[in-house]
Amino acid sequence: MKQKSIRNWWYYYKWYVLIGLILLGILIYIAGNALGIWKRTPDLQIAYVGRAPLPEDTKDALEQAFASVADDYNKDGQVLVQINQYIDSGRETSSDPAYEYGSEIALIGDITKGDSYIFLMDDPESFQLSWHILSAADGTKPQDTDYSTEDKVFLWSQSPVLSHLDLGTYHSNTLGMEETGSSQEWVSGLYVGRRYFSPDKTPPYETQYSQLWEHILPTTQEVMDHET
Repeated sequence: MKQKSIRNWWYYYKWYVLIGLILLGILIYIAGNALGIWKRTPDLQIAYVGRAPLPEDTKDALEQAFASVADDYNKDGQVLVQINQYIDSGRETSSDPAYEYGSEIALIGDITKGDSYIFLMDDPESFQLSWHILSAADGTKPQDTDYSTEDKVFLWSQSPVLSHLDLGTYHSNTLGMEETGSSQEWVSGLYVGRRYFSPDKTPPYETQYSQLWEHILPTTQEVMDHET
């Protein structure tokens, strides 16, 4: 009798139950995305700070290329590198000041939380004057009065590791103008630096990050060979 009652109940209410389960699943999925539960945590985050955004193809290629020289630091079974872009074209010439302010606020958040370890910049001098977070050659905080970039950055093209990464080509369409080019050429003029971390804010993979930095850092001889 009890089983018959259950079957009758299920006959009349099964669609309500199924719809309820589907809605519950959707709510759990939305909440999980909002809280970052379903997102994989990047093993390495890299900040790009420049006057123009990276072409999307170039950004994707950089993430894949850095993943090939990085490692699975968080041991989740996947090497994931994330490029964070912060655009500063200069407020005097910017067509969208609100976007510029939003990008600056996002950069402040990145620096405060310590998200990005490596920084790609087209103007490292201005960046260091504004933020003073590029580390000294040994990875420590520079002197409070030291706003120079000497021994703190190197040119992308000076690094044999970086300049030989296969970044492919990019295709972009800006204001109806089609553009195609080499992603390696696009980033060849960027400068590469790393940030320092205070003792109470060291990243969880500081040793591995330092090893990666030493891997991509050009030697003095390689810099001299590039300049001659």
